[in-house]
Amino acid sequence: MTIASSSPPSRLPRGNADRAASKHRTGRVKDGGGRGDGRLAAVFIAPALLGFTVFLLWPTMRGIYLSFTRFNLLTPAEWVGLDNYVRMAHDPIFWSSLRVTVVYVVINIGVQTVLALAIAVLMQRLTQSAVLRGIVLTPYLMSNVVAGVVWLWILDTQLGIGNQIIGALGFDHIPFLADEHWAIPTIALINVWRHVGYTALLLFAGLMAIPADMYEAARVDGASEWRMFWRITLPLLRPVLAVVLIMTVIGSFQVFDTVAVTTAGGPANATNVLQYYIYGAAFGRFQFGYASAMSVALLVVLSAITFVQYRLTRAGQSDLG
Repeated sequence: MTIASSSPPSRLPRGNADRAASKHRTGRVKDGGGRGDGRLAAVFIAPALLGFTVFLLWPTMRGIYLSFTRFNLLTPAEWVGLDNYVRMAHDPIFWSSLRVTVVYVVINIGVQTVLALAIAVLMQRLTQSAVLRGIVLTPYLMSNVVAGVVWLWILDTQLGIGNQIIGALGFDHIPFLADEHWAIPTIALINVWRHVGYTALLLFAGLMAIPADMYEAARVDGASEWRMFWRITLPLLRPVLAVVLIMTVIGSFQVFDTVAVTTAGGPANATNVLQYYIYGAAFGRFQFGYASAMSVALLVVLSAITFVQYRLTRAGQSDLG
């Protein structure tokens, strides 16, 4: 009887086999983990996406549609094409409101940016106390309505403590909120007082990202504080400053509550900013189609300004590298 000889089955060395099995298991874990991470990310994104759709995207699309209609809430919207935009182009109050808004933005942004930058630099150079940062932020914690009411009392022409102090110094009382020449600058400075601390803290955070050894090297070379500000601080702070400017300009164009509380658009439309005029057209005269057209025009203006600011300030580029 012949017994057929057979050789043992070939097998991988133990080390190679273990590595192959481990690689196979790892691949399966990675595949499953990827799908799990995607589902988990969708769960976290869903609430924000829902809020964005319901409170921003849908109202924006609805407003654009209503800008081509005649709509007063009581009857269905009637399509009128470009009639609202033609009316807006020939509306002197719209152009006056836009001019008033631009004046307000220039005063507000100019003064607020300079003061916020000065406060941020002083906090960086002199003290970084958390208590001081809390004090600087305190006015921002007050609502615009409360701030407007408080300053309305302080600046009242006859009884306000501000005018009482001016009178005690021997000067005539100033109608800060009742004179067409004083009203817009006063409202702009009220909002500067409220927002400058928050803006300063944003700039302060940007200053803290600048390496300290750059200042030390500049001091060794004999650079003064003023020269270091222009040669180091301002260039390296540019991306943060650009973003802050974009945010503050957009917010300033949408000023409403301070005007509504203090002057209600007066005197003689001197403070009738665009947002207040849009509000009056919509909820005062129920011309929601025309109000929507002005809102779309404001959206286009803000988009153009933001794009120009972004390109001119190179907000997406940093000199730190």
